[in-house]
Amino acid sequence: MEATAQVGACTLELRTRGCHDRHAMPELPEVVVYIEALERRILGSVLERVRLRSPFLLRSVDPPPSELEGKQVRALRRIGKRIALELEGELFLVVHLMLAGRLHWRPAGANPGRKQGLAAFDFSAGTLLLTEAGSKKRASLHLVRGERALREHDPGGLEVLEAELDEFRAALTRENHTLKRALTDARLLSGIGNAYSDEILHAAGLSPVMLTQKLDAPEIEQLFQATRRVLRDWTERLRAQAGDAFPERVTAFREGMAVHGRYREPCPSCGAPVQRIVYSARETNYCATCQTQGKLLADRALSRLLKRDWPRTLDELEAVRARARRL
Repeated sequence: MEATAQVGACTLELRTRGCHDRHAMPELPEVVVYIEALERRILGSVLERVRLRSPFLLRSVDPPPSELEGKQVRALRRIGKRIALELEGELFLVVHLMLAGRLHWRPAGANPGRKQGLAAFDFSAGTLLLTEAGSKKRASLHLVRGERALREHDPGGLEVLEAELDEFRAALTRENHTLKRALTDARLLSGIGNAYSDEILHAAGLSPVMLTQKLDAPEIEQLFQATRRVLRDWTERLRAQAGDAFPERVTAFREGMAVHGRYREPCPSCGAPVQRIVYSARETNYCATCQTQGKLLADRALSRLLKRDWPRTLDELEAVRARARRL
């Protein structure tokens, strides 16, 4: 048993030293600010040329890129986490940035670059570049003809900032999932991902693993108000940060966040160290004191390894770390 505990302590300490991927998918606040910046630059302008640099980017065949060239930009829309440019003739250019895709505004004719450049969209006032960091090319571009085809790109999630409490309750409890999964399910709620779901749950004081159909009426309203408040507050913050400039430093790991990306840093509400659950490539951050009555949520991989040695409280966790440091 002692040997098992020592191995577990060492494993836990090594795991806590790891760093997570700093690429994060732009969510509702980032996408809204992107769209507002684009509206100031290209609304009413003509898309002069589409330059594709990656064979993996374009995911559609009709209409071809050449058909969009010479068309005026009539509107810009957010579809969940996607950005849609509406061109005359009911043609649409739909971009999904995924984890590492980003947009940049450059002088007209700018080169997208060989390493990260995926595409360039030329307008008379400048060029919109689409780039993607890393080797996994997940960002996508769909060229779409007609409103009916455009609706196929909408996952159907509720727009919480436009919804009433009853609509939120119905969407949230339609299926019995953990709160973390429900908030990030684009079929249920629109535009919320890993980062803002952490912030929303902290603001609501609710556990990420609590089941949606276990929530009582006050907890649902608490979550509804926290969701609206967090999304609105961060949209306003990002607007203020960008000002009139194009938003270049788009990330979901931001100074001022309460728990997301702040593992082992003090919770701004109570001072306890922020905790995390790691599953696959996704990390959930939470405060045990504020959200789970002091209980630690089991990391799936480590809890299988440590079994009965998995620490259940913050005090037990610190004791395990202290043993690991002495080994």
